[in-house]
Amino acid sequence: MADVDLSTRIRARFAELGLRVADSQHSQFATYFGLLTKWNNTVNLTAVVLDPPSDAAIDRLLVEPVLAAQHLSSADGFLIDLGSGGGSPAIPLKIALPGLKLLMIESRTRKAAFLREAARLLELTHTEVFTGRIEEAALRPDLRKTATLVSIRAVRADAQLWDSVAGFLAPRGRVLWFRATADGGADLAPFVIEAAYPLGPTSELAVLRH
Repeated sequence: MADVDLSTRIRARFAELGLRVADSQHSQFATYFGLLTKWNNTVNLTAVVLDPPSDAAIDRLLVEPVLAAQHLSSADGFLIDLGSGGGSPAIPLKIALPGLKLLMIESRTRKAAFLREAARLLELTHTEVFTGRIEEAALRPDLRKTATLVSIRAVRADAQLWDSVAGFLAPRGRVLWFRATADGGADLAPFVIEAAYPLGPTSELAVLRH
């Protein structure tokens, strides 16, 4: 699909859902979605069907992060995204809130290469990629207790993950867990749910804190 058609498609979907973003952000969303589609042909970045771009794909990759961004502000500071994969929700969050400092953590080299290329092409400032496991990054002294936000999607939510998250979070930091509503009974210790916001028929943003 041509970039102009993709941009129009995304713009129409956002308008249908009552989401308002700047023209420059629409352009960035379309560029990101197009790049993801191109790379996904050779690198398994996401299981979401991208071509043709369905409402479900646009909602999953773009709409959900934009809805989540409405509950944040650029003053939230430093976002660490765990298991970044194809870049959503991290990159759309950064586009929606350009003042955020962003670190994406991805263990697979080719996926990390995509994330770097996307950040370069989109001219995302204060954006870096760490290639390695979440547990490795959590041991870095320069990252401990630094993140005001940690975002998670499609990462196994177990005790090891929550231990790493606790290591990244600064005092009063929050966790943005993009999850299926069916995951509501998961063990979150040592975190508690501060708020939960619907993102779609079967998905929600759970905001966690210590």
